[in-house]
Amino acid sequence: QVQLVESGGGLVQAGESLRLSCAASGSIFRINAMGWYRQEPGNQRELVARMPDGGHTNYADSVKGRFTISRDYAKNTVYLQMDSLKREDTAVYYCNAEAISYMTYPTSRDYWGQGTQVTVSS
Repeated sequence: QVQLVESGGGLVQAGESLRLSCAASGSIFRINAMGWYRQEPGNQRELVARMPDGGHTNYADSVKGRFTISRDYAKNTVYLQMDSLKREDTAVYYCNAEAISYMTYPTSRDYWGQGTQVTVSS
């Protein structure tokens, strides 16, 4: 299968920056897309940014101009640079990979990290 390990969350003040990282490992045949979602208590998980292979990068309207997603394809890693953080960015951030593993070939599945807490204080 595919495992995702996140790092980089924490507590910051409004206006500051954080960088999240997520590394994929396991029996990976191909990763089609990687991205970040977030979830606040009582709310549904929502897309923050998604970067497919060779495709258009998507951002939630609320983070456009402040967050930047990037990938290191050689390391199967995705990053989320978060600048000008606001209180409303407080949430648990989850890494996602749409991937084909050798065990599930040729079917692509969604894989999730364990989540990392981002807290922004004013």
